[in-house]
Amino acid sequence: MTERSDTEHPGRGVVRDGAEKIKGVFSTQSVSKIGTGTSQRRTIQKTYWSGEELEDGTIGVQPLNRNYVPSGPKRILERDEFLTKFNPEPEFYLSTVYPAIRQMDEAVVRGEKHRERGAAYSAEFEFKQATAIDEENVRANFGLGLTYLDRGDQVKANDIFERLVGLEAAFEEEHKHLFNDFGINMRKNKMYEQALQYYLRAEGLVADDEHLFHNIARCFYEKGDVEGCKKYLRKSLEVNPDLKESRMFWAFLKSEGHVDKAEGGPGPESGQPEAEPVREAGQADAGKPGSGKPGTGESKNGESKNGKSGDGKSGSGKPGAPLVLTLD
Repeated sequence: MTERSDTEHPGRGVVRDGAEKIKGVFSTQSVSKIGTGTSQRRTIQKTYWSGEELEDGTIGVQPLNRNYVPSGPKRILERDEFLTKFNPEPEFYLSTVYPAIRQMDEAVVRGEKHRERGAAYSAEFEFKQATAIDEENVRANFGLGLTYLDRGDQVKANDIFERLVGLEAAFEEEHKHLFNDFGINMRKNKMYEQALQYYLRAEGLVADDEHLFHNIARCFYEKGDVEGCKKYLRKSLEVNPDLKESRMFWAFLKSEGHVDKAEGGPGPESGQPEAEPVREAGQADAGKPGSGKPGTGESKNGESKNGKSGDGKSGSGKPGAPLVLTLD
């Protein structure tokens, strides 16, 4: 909730004076009239927002829901407009907002711990506690969806899928390991249409990512759409020609007779067996030669076993990608 003088230069570079960035809970007021004639009266409505200054000096604001946690669509405002219209509410944050956020976050953490040890019903209870506070909480929704998939409850998992696919925040970098786990588990539960819709939604929100294209290719293959599979494998290898998993997937398609000689295309280096099935990096449980299916092992590329991200880099080595997906 800091106000200060910054000097801006062309390109929106911001030179700061050392003060902290603007961050906290703020309020706006609007005046409306109710009634007519002599019975008319004015009412003042107060709306609370979470606000945070971004790297380019603009301010991202998000409304608080009825449970006093940030939820719903975010808006980006110029700094001058923000300082003119928004008033800091530090006391309200400490007394009301912070306890609500803490209650929600603690429920999510408990749910994740229950799910890790296989206590699906306890996990479901905690994740539902969190979504009761904020139905759009990304971690809680992913956790709830993964819990349903663990139980094989496709009906409830599909309800969560429909909610997540409409949330842009679900595809942000900080949620990449949850995003990927959810897609993998939908495919394992033979929810191919949903998994494909899910990944194609991500394609419209992120920069070119070879891992995402590889996962889309895998979904098309599972659906029996070989042409769609080849299209996205080509896209994966256009972004990163050295991506091992996509090269092996292409070699597998060739070994199954799905690639004409005239198509050419990528494949293993000379001297490597082209008939080897698709194998996931770091896994040894790929499909057997001649099975007609690519390997099913999962790679947690750039992630530890608990699903937390490692260096956050994609296989292409391009820094700053908004979403880096691990490979299925």
